[in-house]
Amino acid sequence: MHPHSNELTFRKSSYSGGQTQDCVEVADLPGEHLVRDTQNRDLGALGFAGPEWAAALGAIRTDQM
Repeated sequence: MHPHSNELTFRKSSYSGGQTQDCVEVADLPGEHLVRDTQNRDLGALGFAGPEWAAALGAIRTDQM
């Protein structure tokens, strides 16, 4: 769990479905991006460094994830 995830402002990911409640939230920090499950916020967030985040988004965009 990221130590400051409860203090950050998260937004709904643009990759989450439109009207669904099943989504993830993202918070952007300098050089890091945090992701958490909307329905399990109390479990914390996963952190990704910039290059890892770019690779994950690339895989999502090309349906490799």
